[in-house]
Amino acid sequence: MDMEDQTKRPPAPEEAADTPEAGAPQKKPRSNAQLRLYSGIVYVAVLLGFFALKIFVHKLFFDVLILLFAVLGTFEMVRAFREKMHRSQQIVAMTFALLVVVMYIAADIFFTDILGVEFPHGGLFDARGRNYAPHATLVVFIAGIAVIFGMLVFAPTKVSLESVGCTLITYMYPSVFLVVMTVCNHLELYSDVAICFVFIISPFADVFAYCFGKSLGKKFPTKMAPNVSPNKTVIGGLGGLLGGAIGGIVVFFVYYGLCRCVTLTGFAQFTFASPVFEWEDFIFFVGIGVITAAFSQFGDLVESSFKRKIGIKDMGNLLPGHGGILDRIDSSLYASLVVALIFVLRIMSNSVLA
Repeated sequence: MDMEDQTKRPPAPEEAADTPEAGAPQKKPRSNAQLRLYSGIVYVAVLLGFFALKIFVHKLFFDVLILLFAVLGTFEMVRAFREKMHRSQQIVAMTFALLVVVMYIAADIFFTDILGVEFPHGGLFDARGRNYAPHATLVVFIAGIAVIFGMLVFAPTKVSLESVGCTLITYMYPSVFLVVMTVCNHLELYSDVAICFVFIISPFADVFAYCFGKSLGKKFPTKMAPNVSPNKTVIGGLGGLLGGAIGGIVVFFVYYGLCRCVTLTGFAQFTFASPVFEWEDFIFFVGIGVITAAFSQFGDLVESSFKRKIGIKDMGNLLPGHGGILDRIDSSLYASLVVALIFVLRIMSNSVLA
């Protein structure tokens, strides 16, 4: 009788709470594709918001986004290497990585906006003043390296040559690339189009590489880098280059249809003009798109190599379905390098307003 009573007794309150009610609809967990879509939409919305602030208010707003990338990205690197570094080394790497980015932003604003250093609009020798932002940034960067090396003297029992190497990696990646991204944002000419190339080409290359690899990978299975990322194929890489070309076309119309139409006359003060498309630049933009796509895919492989060496799948979990912030901007880091180089060379050769 006692056994029967025990089997028929109602569940305890805590047990009833864990037991799903009969007929209640069960929520299905979101698939990885859905998570990637939702987090991707949020990421794109953030990018568009900061880019709009850059266009219509001031370039400093996009600097804030880059600085946020530096904070989150460096934190992810420090966390990934935490077992190979002493606590003091983690603090030094994080501190100087942010200082390098902040120094370039602050120094460039000081020399251009406050002291009035001007670009040579009339000719190559028509500049006024000199911008020492790169000099100041280089000094801070080397100071960070000096401190990292100096810890071998001040804390010889706590650090090793291996930990110094890991500290240098976390110090320079992604901060050095983000300084270059800041350079793109601070270009006297072509700043808007440079940022467009950095953040538009990479997703186009990723999407087309994925589609080509998924649909044609079995017919053309040659791997791009089998020891680094076994799933990436050469045919997928070619698809990424096609995506870069299409992205270059998109950048062309965004730049001449929007960016060139807005002229800032003060803080949050601007004027509009009718779009004028310079079609002689069309092939130039497509070519930059292809080159940027190639560097973007290489940047993705570099981070894949990092993760494989460390033994982790993702650098973080900030963006569900994507991973950490570095998993999202790894392509853009290398893209910023080639984009900055191309437009600096064009400025040096032309010395005319874009």
